[in-house]
Amino acid sequence: MQTTKNIKRIYFIPAAVVAVLTALQLFNPPIASKPVTGHMDEAPAAVLAILQRSCYNCHSNEQKLSWFDQLAPASWAVKKDVDRAREVMNFSEWDKLSAGERTGKMYAILNMMQAGRMPLREYLLLHPGAKVTAQDIAIIKKYTLSLAGNEAPHSTPPAAAGALPKTFPVSPNGVKYTDAFKQWTVISMSTLFDHSIRVIYGNDIAVKAVREERFFPWPDGAIVVKAVWKQEEQPNGEIRPGEFVNAQFMEKNAEKYKDTEGWGFAKFSGQRLTPTGKDALFAQQSCIGCHRQLSASTGYLFDVPMKVNPKSLTEKILAQ
Repeated sequence: MQTTKNIKRIYFIPAAVVAVLTALQLFNPPIASKPVTGHMDEAPAAVLAILQRSCYNCHSNEQKLSWFDQLAPASWAVKKDVDRAREVMNFSEWDKLSAGERTGKMYAILNMMQAGRMPLREYLLLHPGAKVTAQDIAIIKKYTLSLAGNEAPHSTPPAAAGALPKTFPVSPNGVKYTDAFKQWTVISMSTLFDHSIRVIYGNDIAVKAVREERFFPWPDGAIVVKAVWKQEEQPNGEIRPGEFVNAQFMEKNAEKYKDTEGWGFAKFSGQRLTPTGKDALFAQQSCIGCHRQLSASTGYLFDVPMKVNPKSLTEKILAQ
């Protein structure tokens, strides 16, 4: 009698699992079908091959999902990831981006790949073929640098500075440019493989937060500005700031910018200080994705300086 019960139990458990999985498929909304409006026709075949293999399943309108990606409940997570990934970057709508935005996207791709944050580790567990190699990254890097047109620092004189606009511009999300940052405290400096020089300024609220390591959250009113110049090589070999490239603002207002972790992002480029973005959604699509992946340990801010004995901060960064 006991044996019969055991046999029934053995058959019942898998049958119940199958029944539950079957029922879940009734609540399995498909990924929204969207048209392809434009590809990266200007990119070399080698670059496209890497992106198609490693990125397109999430960051495009051309998914080629495995059968297990389409079964609920796994499909729910897949749909959520694809919807969010499309908002950040969509290779099937590349034609909607300006030349500057395309270059910015490629730098974001390169940074994420070099940091080992893309493709996502959990995605690679089931899709090992999407993994990027050192050679893949080198190909992406070479192409990205070619877009910037700065393969090496130049010794030619920088472009004429020109006068600042009489009325300072405002980013589509409401962040206002101000040249007051030039009088703020320098909290960090950096260079990048695009041969630029970057100086990071902070207002009094931001500087106090850095000193006290108040990153969770950063206080409202904190403003950080990263000013970027091209490198200019002097006759004696010394590298100095040359032509102004842009000023990148991050302004903390937890309520106003709650969709981007409380930070308002803005970038003002060239002597005209042209703001980036066609509408207020640009920061959700172009900025916060990288900051979430690469700088969560410092409250979503890059280039936070180390203190004399920054043990707690170091441990957080190393644990990422």
